[in-house]
Amino acid sequence: MTNPLHKLAVVAAIVAFAVIVLGAFVRLSHAGLGCPDWPGCYGQLTWPAEPHEVALAEQSFPERPVETDKAWKEMAHRYLAGTLVLLVIAINALSWKAAHQGKGLRSLAAALLALILFQAALGMWTVTLKLLPLVVMGHLLGGLATFGLLLWLAWRSAEPDPRAASGALAPFRFAIVTGIIVLAVQLALGGWTSANYAALACPDFPTCQGAWWPDTDFSEGFVLWREIGVDYEGGVLDMPSRTAIHLAHRIGALITFLWLGILALRLIRQRVVRQDGLVLGALLLAQLALGIQNVLLQLPLINAVAHNGLGALLLAMLLWLTFRSALHPAVSPARSG
Repeated sequence: MTNPLHKLAVVAAIVAFAVIVLGAFVRLSHAGLGCPDWPGCYGQLTWPAEPHEVALAEQSFPERPVETDKAWKEMAHRYLAGTLVLLVIAINALSWKAAHQGKGLRSLAAALLALILFQAALGMWTVTLKLLPLVVMGHLLGGLATFGLLLWLAWRSAEPDPRAASGALAPFRFAIVTGIIVLAVQLALGGWTSANYAALACPDFPTCQGAWWPDTDFSEGFVLWREIGVDYEGGVLDMPSRTAIHLAHRIGALITFLWLGILALRLIRQRVVRQDGLVLGALLLAQLALGIQNVLLQLPLINAVAHNGLGALLLAMLLWLTFRSALHPAVSPARSG
């Protein structure tokens, strides 16, 4: 029978995915500073809605006029993230039951708690440091790491399922783990592109600004730590710097597509894991299509949010393959005729 820790980890993983998608929606709709303070919004637990609340809020924060359509988005994201924190705390409480002793689940749950608390701090700094790009990127990567750890905990805490074991995956373990590293770098580049408002630096595809290699400034585009106190909403970099960031993300996309594409094709050739290869390939093609559409359609909100969500699903798929590849590491792949 499924244990409570497994059920709670599954629920928390679903909530974590929702937090990632909602966070992308908030960021891409330029609502990251919809509330200029933290953890409240203009000094209250919800957001200013009534005329007298708006007047008081603008008196208290004259530098940031109230934009209700942005404030509610930001607070909805905070409420959902707060729910996730409570779920992780409950997971830690359950992990101390005797039934889970010796499975390493306590350490995994404790790491999750530390990570989610650091995520909360990054959320605060995102606001207080006015969308400092390094913090914004770190917040995205922290969310993805939280999602990945919750999935791993859910799989580890589940009852053993022989159907999940596949010896045919063992020889691909190096390629899968390397794929996670390649994807993580690409996700970081995507976060850096978004945090620096460089997604539209190249309005055409496959060229950029009508050229294969336009004017770029990589040294300025990849300065990680910048001045504190500056309002980074809308970005502060010049076009050559943003172009360098965008091109780096495109190059990373090409490398990621080739590595994961070859991995998917190799898996498809193995009868036992053909379905895994098909799923990985479908996610990869969909992600590529969304990335190209982001450029050609000038970053439509729904498309851009879906691009973030699919990135998380690609990570989940690779983690699932990694988990299963360790179950029977000594078995060689069986080729299908």
